[in-house]
Amino acid sequence: MATQLDQLKEHTIVVADTGDVDAIDRLKPQDATTNPSLIYKAASMEKYSKMIDDAVASSNGDLSLAMDKVAVNFGIEITKIVPGYVSTEVDARLSFDTDATVAKARKIIELYKEAGIDKSRILIKIAATWEGIKAAEVLEKEGITCNLTLIFSIAQAIACAEAGVTLISPFVGRIMDWYKKEEGVDGYAGAEDPGVLSVTKIYNYYKKYGHDTIVMGASFRNADEIVELTGCDRLTISPALLDKLAESTDPINVKLDASKAADMDIAKIDIDEKSFRWMLNQDAMATEKLAQGIRGFTADIIKLENIIKAKIEA
Repeated sequence: MATQLDQLKEHTIVVADTGDVDAIDRLKPQDATTNPSLIYKAASMEKYSKMIDDAVASSNGDLSLAMDKVAVNFGIEITKIVPGYVSTEVDARLSFDTDATVAKARKIIELYKEAGIDKSRILIKIAATWEGIKAAEVLEKEGITCNLTLIFSIAQAIACAEAGVTLISPFVGRIMDWYKKEEGVDGYAGAEDPGVLSVTKIYNYYKKYGHDTIVMGASFRNADEIVELTGCDRLTISPALLDKLAESTDPINVKLDASKAADMDIAKIDIDEKSFRWMLNQDAMATEKLAQGIRGFTADIIKLENIIKAKIEA
């Protein structure tokens, strides 16, 4: 009997959500995603110290450049393993600055180019604020593909699609976390999980209205959430949960189906800056989790900066 992971791969492109290069090599996913928290975690491992030291040595004391090179060094190693996309995230502190986000993305792509990595292999990961989405719109027109992250609402998703973004990462587990606390419950059955319902709503809307933007569910807390999104374009999954899926042979069924979405009665929503900000404001969960996500990534960027700064000053 095929494992759940093998069954999932028949319907969905599986992506590894980690900065641990060895784990990616072991799991052999199609794509890989990183974020500041995952890079910080990997950078704290002794086995990856050379990548940090190389970034410091080649940056001539420039902390910003060293930080970019750390992220790119991990990305370079990952491109040697996965055949598809590698996501590299822009500094979360730029989440409300369109011009600075565009400039940082161009710099990251330039560093990859210097290493012989074509921009077609890289997704620039940007928080899905209005400013971040507008930055992605500029970058996509330049042929720089983007992954808009920290998606918690349909407003963010629609704005990304209308901006021509290549891929979005709607979060599942963090939505469940919020509702568990809000509703005072221990958890949800997979099909009733608020995070699963959010990604399903986004997927069906995209397929109903012919949006090409890839939906890649992210931030999973358990295997049930993943199984309930079988059929999604892509799912980015931690090594621990990929291992769990590989250990089970329970049958799984397709849950998301583009052909069925086409016939669904889904109202079209027009998004501009005013409606985007209003819809986000009216969604307490999305407002809180987007802000919290940006703060969390920022905190880990600062921790990583402190490691790099100490090496520069050593």
